[in-house]
Amino acid sequence: MGSLILKTATRLLVGLILVFSVYLLLRGHNAPGGGFSAALVAGTGFALFIIAEGPGAVRRTLVIDPIAVIAAGILLALAAGLPAVFQGKPFLTGLWWPPDADLAALHVGTPLVFDVGVFLVVLGTVVTLIVHLEED
Repeated sequence: MGSLILKTATRLLVGLILVFSVYLLLRGHNAPGGGFSAALVAGTGFALFIIAEGPGAVRRTLVIDPIAVIAAGILLALAAGLPAVFQGKPFLTGLWWPPDADLAALHVGTPLVFDVGVFLVVLGTVVTLIVHLEED
C-alpha cells in the first residue's frame, strides 16, 4: 500500500503497541494480561507494519527468524519448570525471587519466565503466519 499517512502513523503506533505489549507481559500474574495476550497485541503491531510496509520490509527488519523465536520460547517455557523440580516440588510450581516476594516491586519468578516463553511462542507463530499470508 502506498499511503503516506498510513506509513507515518504506523511508525508512531507500532512502538506504542509494542510498549503496551511489554506492559501486559509484565503485569500478567498480578492482573489480566500475560504472555498470550501480550503476544497477540504485539502481533497486531507487526500486522499493521506489514500492511503499511509490506512483508519484505518486515523480513529485513526482523533480526531473528520467527521459527527460532518459537523454538526459544518453547525451551524457555520448559526451563521455567526446572527450578521447582530441583527443589523437590512438582514441575511448573511457581517460585519467586526474592523469596519474600511481597516486598519486591516486580514479582520476578518462574511464572514470569513461563509467560515470556509463551509470549515468544505465540509472537513467533503470529509473525510467521502473517508474513506468509501477506506474501501469498
